[in-house]
Amino acid sequence: MNKRSWHHLLTRLRPVKTWYLLLACLVFGVIGVAALRDNYTTMRMLRSQVFAADQNNADVVGSLNRLRTYVNSHMNTNLASDSSVYPPIQLTHTYQRLQQAEKDRVNAATSKIYPDAQAHCEQLYPGSFSGGPRVPCIEQYVKDHGVTARTIPEAVYKFNFASPAWSPDLAGICLAMSGLFGVLGVLRFITGRILEALSD
Repeated sequence: MNKRSWHHLLTRLRPVKTWYLLLACLVFGVIGVAALRDNYTTMRMLRSQVFAADQNNADVVGSLNRLRTYVNSHMNTNLASDSSVYPPIQLTHTYQRLQQAEKDRVNAATSKIYPDAQAHCEQLYPGSFSGGPRVPCIEQYVKDHGVTARTIPEAVYKFNFASPAWSPDLAGICLAMSGLFGVLGVLRFITGRILEALSD
C-alpha cells in the first residue's frame, strides 16, 4: 500500500475513538459485575429456602429443584464458595426425620411380634405353660418374623450443583461484551499508532 492508501485507512478509523471503546468496556464491565453479585445473592436466597424447607418439613424437593435450576444456569453461583461443609447442601432434618420414622416402624412391628408369637405358640402347645416347648417356639417365631431397620443412605440427602464458568444471562453477556470492547479498544489504539507512523 502506498502512503495515500494508509492515510485513507487512518481517516476511516479516526471517527472510532479508542476511549469510546474503552468506555463501553467499562460500562459493560460494571453492569456485568453487578449482575454477578445479583446471581450470588439470588443463589444464597434460594439456598436459604432449601434449608428452611428442610427444617420445617415443607416442600424440600421443590426448593431443591429451584436451587438446582438456578445454579446450573447462572455463573457465580458456586454453592461451596462460602461453606466449609462438603457437600454444601445437607438435608440433615429430613434425614433425621426418616431415621426416626424407621425406628418407630421397627419398634411398632417389634412390639406386635411378641404377643403374636405368644398367641401362635399357645395354639401349637395348648397344654404347655411357661417353659417347655413354648419358649423355643416363641424364640423361633420372633427370629422368623423379626423386623430389622432398613439402612437409609445418608449420601442421598447431600447435594452440590455445578455453576457454569459462563452463562448467557445478563452477567455473562455483559462480561463478554466488556471483553470484546476491551480487545477492540486495544486493537484500535495499536492500529492507530501504526497507521500514524506509516502515514508520516
